Amino acid sequence: MKRVVVIGSGNVAEILAEAIADGSGYDLAQIYARNRERGEYIACKVGCGWTDDPQSLAEADIYLIAVSDTAVGPIARTLNFGGAVVAHTAGSVSIDELSGCSEHTGVFYPLQSFTAGRSLDLHGVPFFIEGSSDRALEALRDLGNALSGRVIEIHSEERKRLHLAAVFVSNFANHMFALGENLLEEYGLSADWIKPLMRETADKALQASSAATVQTGPARRNDLVTQSKHLDLLQDRPQMQQLYKIISQSIWEISKKI
Repeated sequence: MKRVVVIGSGNVAEILAEAIADGSGYDLAQIYARNRERGEYIACKVGCGWTDDPQSLAEADIYLIAVSDTAVGPIARTLNFGGAVVAHTAGSVSIDELSGCSEHTGVFYPLQSFTAGRSLDLHGVPFFIEGSSDRALEALRDLGNALSGRVIEIHSEERKRLHLAAVFVSNFANHMFALGENLLEEYGLSADWIKPLMRETADKALQASSAATVQTGPARRNDLVTQSKHLDLLQDRPQMQQLYKIISQSIWEISKKI
């Protein structure tokens, strides 16, 4: 049974640790985390050891560095991985950030949104891998298949573009949901009323051949009268008013091409 050490204590580290420990066929040997409270919490949750001491890093076949983008390089340069496979999980960080820490480096990027306290089944989640050697690629492909069954090999530049698209699809879309909720709360109306709309919006986009084909609303119809009324309501919120204009124009420009 191959041994894996997860480095980090954030949301990605926690979900990966859970998935590896839960019947993956791999031995989760240790959690290495600088955050003592989170490290102990995750280790207790998944039933493995943990450390914050670089000298006590457990031996493993694969080390997964699941930390913030800016911490990937510094963490990799402070630890001794021997001849093991070392991979980071970041979407926009080059594989080159791991240069010198091992002969077998790679990227193990799960394209999904990870939220603290929310359990997540990784089956079917695409894992995008990259490797500096055949050994690294094989090890990461096998691990990805054990956790998800869906593994795709791409290089760092492609992954950066993928991560950019993911920000629009997930982070920006969720922010739009949050802005809508905030408006209703400010107006003294229930944010729960738009929950079914959120659900239908996501479901419809997923089921369509292209999300652009199921776009609705005043911008899609180029309904300038309704848009003007909305902009009037946002007179005391100039930032949101500008955002409304930019997004409405973008929707109309794309809709004209369909």
